[in-house]
Amino acid sequence: MKSAVLIFTASVLVGVGLAFFHLPKSVIEVEKSPSPNTDTNIRIDANDTNKNISNRVPFLPDIEPQNQLSNPPKVVKAIYLTGWSGGSENKIQEVINLARAGKINALVIDIKDFSGEVFRFPRPNALLKRLHDEGIYVIARQAVFQDQLLAKVRPELAIKSISLSESATVSDDTWRDYKGLVWIDPAASTSWDYNIKIALDAWNRGFDEINFDYIRFPTDGDLDDRKFPIWDGKKLMSAVLKDFYEEIRHQMLEARLSIDLFGLAATSFYDFGVGQIIEDAFQYFDFVSPMLYPSHFPLTFLDFKGEKKPAEHPYEVVRQSMDTALVRLSSSRSSASLRPWLQDFDLGADYDTEKVKAQIQAVVDSSGGENSQDYRGFMLWNPANIYTKEALQY
Repeated sequence: MKSAVLIFTASVLVGVGLAFFHLPKSVIEVEKSPSPNTDTNIRIDANDTNKNISNRVPFLPDIEPQNQLSNPPKVVKAIYLTGWSGGSENKIQEVINLARAGKINALVIDIKDFSGEVFRFPRPNALLKRLHDEGIYVIARQAVFQDQLLAKVRPELAIKSISLSESATVSDDTWRDYKGLVWIDPAASTSWDYNIKIALDAWNRGFDEINFDYIRFPTDGDLDDRKFPIWDGKKLMSAVLKDFYEEIRHQMLEARLSIDLFGLAATSFYDFGVGQIIEDAFQYFDFVSPMLYPSHFPLTFLDFKGEKKPAEHPYEVVRQSMDTALVRLSSSRSSASLRPWLQDFDLGADYDTEKVKAQIQAVVDSSGGENSQDYRGFMLWNPANIYTKEALQY
């Protein structure tokens, strides 16, 4: 049976069979070959009669959607790949080799990155089957409010620049952070539905978990120059995000969900201007993943008092962060688990084998040991997808 799903923006929801990503004047269509488990047509009203954006990208025929692993690992030991790396045979084989050697048992891979493009790698169902056949738990990472494509198609949802809006000579009043990236207003419920539909598509394909990132207000850039088209500036940022968390869980009751938070969310009881409160996340996600990269902690963190660089003391930073977060989790009476992101890139210090291992050991020790109920593993982050294999234990 053919069906149609109407949402108000653009995506690259690659279906089974030959698929095309097409952005005409007012309607975006993703055509799919017939499949018993997926919609045969998705029509996406971009509500954008003034634009004429077109981009058609063919993909090789994919296989049928997969099922989630029947026996997912209790302790996840994962590395991260970009969507581009997901299309690299060498990178995928490297992941498989690490899994066969017992060094990892999971992979985090982008299905939607900062650009807003979805499934940069072809044939996601076939890739899932290949990884599942190796017993690898596959986590779909989805960036949310940092979305260049959605902002282009639905500019009214993007955060605006006050100064540019007042300029008579500038036609584009979109606010950008210091990297030149555009952000969607976190209060835009239209973008909520859009992102949830992408997440549901990934879950229905057989991804074992959906990992949401960039669910927050932007932090770098001229923050005083921001003008939000939907958020009224009165409702707490954390309340805006909590409403979104609730909607995600409401629409994805059966899915295994995780969320990435700033590392300081583990120890701070203030949302530090981004809206992230760890107790809010505990209510709605199966796994909460603070990004405990020591290089990103301030010099005043804990008792360092500016005398130590946090990046040079990975065990202490991760241990104290996990200790505090676990106490807060216990107090919340939530069934969620903590599974942090750890640093495997050089910033603030040379992250060699010992520093990466120190972070992993801190998670183990804080959780009460490798056999503890609280120990649920870790995920290693390196934006270049090059990992310190010697730090991963058999």
